[in-house]
Amino acid sequence: MRELHDFLITVPESGADDAAQEARDPVLNDGAVTVRTQGTVLHCLTIIGQIEGHYALPAQTKTTKYEHVIPQLVAVEESDRVDGLLLILNTVGGDIEAGLAIAELIAGMETPTVSLVLGGGHSIGVPLAIAADRSFIVPTATMTIHPVRMNGLVLGVPQTMAYFEHTQERIVSFVAANSSMPGDRFRAMMLATGELAADAGTVLRGEAAVREGLIDAVGSLSDALHDLKDLINKRKLEQHGEQPIEQ
Repeated sequence: MRELHDFLITVPESGADDAAQEARDPVLNDGAVTVRTQGTVLHCLTIIGQIEGHYALPAQTKTTKYEHVIPQLVAVEESDRVDGLLLILNTVGGDIEAGLAIAELIAGMETPTVSLVLGGGHSIGVPLAIAADRSFIVPTATMTIHPVRMNGLVLGVPQTMAYFEHTQERIVSFVAANSSMPGDRFRAMMLATGELAADAGTVLRGEAAVREGLIDAVGSLSDALHDLKDLINKRKLEQHGEQPIEQ
């Protein structure tokens, strides 16, 4: 596994081989970058497209691969150089178990974390957005809450429905534990009818997601970065009594 310094932004040397530079580009390879700014180091991770789990999606589909994300989260948590993690989300959802695995890792990190929903944070993207210590959503972004669905062959037996309900409860309990939205309210939004043309569920726009207690605040990139630096300041003061980072 690469060290975190491999993700640091660097300026290419004059005459450097373009192909070699592209092969080392963390943005192209991992959708992530680590930057130094004002005495602190921030790791930015993007979660976009579909969350890819145990099965590979078609090559033309934009995906976030959980085998790429999980090692980065472990590296950020264990690094003594990275002070905070910024998550940028624009996802349609995807593999439930992979999404929950990533969300649980984020929720269990001691490193300060802040998420920002741009465009959309749909389906399993909801737990990913709220897993951070502090969550933001831009005014034009939306979040879709709907029941668990499965593609492919489904056995028409009572055990299948029991499995669906069990999986939904895993999501509901995570949302209730990591946001201000009660589990009953989230479950009701999952099963609501009349808003989605071919499905049950609810679509929440930026301010509505905050009003319902799902997301902490409406804000932009600068707001997310400001809050992340505040969280980093508090952690440094608690651990070492260091002076706050200048905003």
